[in-house]
Amino acid sequence: MGDTKASSQPVNIDKELLAILCCPDTKQDVTLADDALIARLNDRIAKGELKNKAGQPVSEKLDAGLIRADKKILYPIREDIPVMLIEEGIPIEGLA
Repeated sequence: MGDTKASSQPVNIDKELLAILCCPDTKQDVTLADDALIARLNDRIAKGELKNKAGQPVSEKLDAGLIRADKKILYPIREDIPVMLIEEGIPIEGLA
């Protein structure tokens, strides 16, 4: 009934696109981050505690994210579009 707009709406990323995406900085593979991590990061965003690699506060909620293979950086996904800019990456070491 009320589940047409679930709190964790599935991200619609083409599997072929996901297969070719990589970290723009290190060229490591990226994979879809789990919902629990996204929820923790969104909580920190709401509190104003999260900064991106450029040192700027992250103010926009994450729909999902792509996490680098070494689990140190997450690239945000907003409205089904991966934001693959080095300075927009979010350091998550110790949070993952």
